[in-house]
Amino acid sequence: MATLPPRAVLVTRETDYEHLLAVHATREQARFFLKTRGQDLQDLADRHEAFNAALMRVRHAIPDAWRVARVQRADLDRFLFSPEDVVIAVGQDGLVANLAKYLSGQPVVGVNPAPDLFEGILVPLRIEGLSSLLAAVVGGQAHFERRTMARAQLDSGQTLSALNEIFV
Repeated sequence: MATLPPRAVLVTRETDYEHLLAVHATREQARFFLKTRGQDLQDLADRHEAFNAALMRVRHAIPDAWRVARVQRADLDRFLFSPEDVVIAVGQDGLVANLAKYLSGQPVVGVNPAPDLFEGILVPLRIEGLSSLLAAVVGGQAHFERRTMARAQLDSGQTLSALNEIFV
């Protein structure tokens, strides 16, 4: 019986640049909006390009034989993770914290795409060395820090789950 190669699931969130374009429809409207607030669209565009370059480097670190899926943070509630997935969160700590409630024991590799901008407690890894780490994960040789989810149930019956903190 043939076995499937591992699947890497890249989890990202939209960049601030993508968000502005979605809200304001055009680049010029987004530029005008930011200009009225004393900000420059080019700064966000540059960070967007740097993020995409980092994401490409992450993608190249994944072995060619692996299957790859990509899911945006906004779509996590509709994505079906497999027990064997290796989840690679590329972004800030909040992405990992949000992602955790959708997982059931899958390993999460948190990659910081911009160490000069984000400290990254939950995304401590740099892209360099990711390839060897992924091999170690699949080979059962990687060291993981286990995290515990907190769950709070409100009087209304609503349940909140969180990795690091819950605000009620």
